[in-house]
Amino acid sequence: MSEYTYPRNEALFLFNRVLRIPELCRLGGLDEVNEELITAVLDEAARFGSERLAPSNREGDINPARMTDDGVQEPPGFAELYREFCDAGWPSLIAPTEFGGQGLPNVLSVAVHEIWNSANLAWALAPLLTQGAMEALVAHGSEQLKSLWLARLVSGEWTGTMNLTEPDAGSDLAALRTRADPEGDHYRIKGQKIFITWGDHRMASNIVHLVLARLPDAPAGVKGISMFLVPKYLLDQNGEPGEQNDLRAVSLEHKMGIHGSPTCVMSYGETQGAIGYLIGEENRGLACMFTMMNSARQAVGLQGLAVAERAYQVACRYARERVQGEIDGQRVAIIHHPDVRRMLAQMKAANEAMRALAYEAAAEVDRARLAEDEQTRATHQARVALYTPIVKGWLTELAQEVVSLAVQVHGGMGYIEETGVAQYLRDARILPIYEGTTGIQALDLVGRKILADDGRALAELLDEIEASIQSAGKAGERIKQRMAQALDTARETQIELKALMNSDPLSAQAGAVSLMLQLGYLCGGWMQLRAAQEAGMGLDEGEGGFYSARQLSAELYADLLLPRCEALKYAVLSGASNLMALEDEQF
Repeated sequence: MSEYTYPRNEALFLFNRVLRIPELCRLGGLDEVNEELITAVLDEAARFGSERLAPSNREGDINPARMTDDGVQEPPGFAELYREFCDAGWPSLIAPTEFGGQGLPNVLSVAVHEIWNSANLAWALAPLLTQGAMEALVAHGSEQLKSLWLARLVSGEWTGTMNLTEPDAGSDLAALRTRADPEGDHYRIKGQKIFITWGDHRMASNIVHLVLARLPDAPAGVKGISMFLVPKYLLDQNGEPGEQNDLRAVSLEHKMGIHGSPTCVMSYGETQGAIGYLIGEENRGLACMFTMMNSARQAVGLQGLAVAERAYQVACRYARERVQGEIDGQRVAIIHHPDVRRMLAQMKAANEAMRALAYEAAAEVDRARLAEDEQTRATHQARVALYTPIVKGWLTELAQEVVSLAVQVHGGMGYIEETGVAQYLRDARILPIYEGTTGIQALDLVGRKILADDGRALAELLDEIEASIQSAGKAGERIKQRMAQALDTARETQIELKALMNSDPLSAQAGAVSLMLQLGYLCGGWMQLRAAQEAGMGLDEGEGGFYSARQLSAELYADLLLPRCEALKYAVLSGASNLMALEDEQF
């Protein structure tokens, strides 16, 4: 139940052959990031993940974070693991070197975070949010704020959080009511925030909250939001945590899953007001927060892959061990039954496609950062923006199916908590919800990433996919044919949707989720096509085993998952007229 093994061969295959990360780093001036370094980092992360983090996953589920008179107490053993994590330097992996970071590529950090999230999803949320806080502070903080706060976040000595949601302001941030009153060189923050992941704990000596609030004279709506750094403890004259700020966790949510992660209701300013420091410009906080939010959205997509991989491994072990039924008169393990093999093959192919797309999206961040000119940088940034809602939405939705199949492979035992697989189903269910629901991701994709630029970024992606199909001589014929069909379907969908919108203006909103899923399956197929091409070249070089299995898995993706693009076309083009025709009371 606690066992977890990082899929090392698959990751190194993606890094070295499919995405060619060492070559990207060499061209970008990061000569030290070679195959040897990548392998060493992943191997050490895998050791910590499998030997230390994974066994703690069940402990956090059955002995969750709890509220005490002195604040939140994290699950037993979590603090010790966090100290080991920091002592090994993991929080600093991609942080800028001027603040004590190692300056390594984003894609390497994403691969490492897959390990943390597979091993213990609830625990891994703490470093995930801290990294997002660091990125927001690097991008938008003043030099003074950076000098005071960044180094201790980079070291992991302090953790970070993101405070957006309020009781009456969930996805609609325009309704946000938390107030920030100016007072000299700081502000007094008053209000309540809900659903604050790792909002309080005892693993670190300080917690740095990034909080959205309004100034007294702020414009209405989202244009009047500012972002503030609000620490749990104010710093003394030596830069050390001193007096506690006027903020506290007042309660914990009782959740369906991720029990080990405290989800707090935070109260700011119950007496004089919590002291906060402005990040960026007044009334420009939403743009600052989206630096953290977009990073978090790709990270949540990665969490979908991570929990799906853990569930798949558990299902594989059970299928090999569970003897039931006969084939040719012999009692066999259930892995020999075609329907069980179908489920396992579908899980495997889905995980490989999700991993490749998550890593590809992460590599695009590096391509943008390492670009030699502004035009190239803008092209890669547009691709990152296009990928982000797909990674967040498609990966987390497909993960629900993969984890549910893991329960199904176990049969009745999957519904029993002691086998462990039910926890993955409960943990995974939050992923399509937080950091923007699937519907919000889909509306962002259609409205801001496709219609806003008349589909240019998407057209460039589809052209690149077409070029890959035409040049994939070493990939299997079936995946090439199915990919060509799926690409044609995606293009037809875009054309017909634009025409439909003239007669049915709400059609883009009604079909947005189906469109996002269609593009997810298409992009996943593209990743599988590229992997099949590289595997074919590996076979020509005399390699066997892994490469032949990798080509077979790509073909299985083409058989089992890629045909969904055609069905989703009809869902996209069904329009909104019938949906809107139903009266409220008819639901």
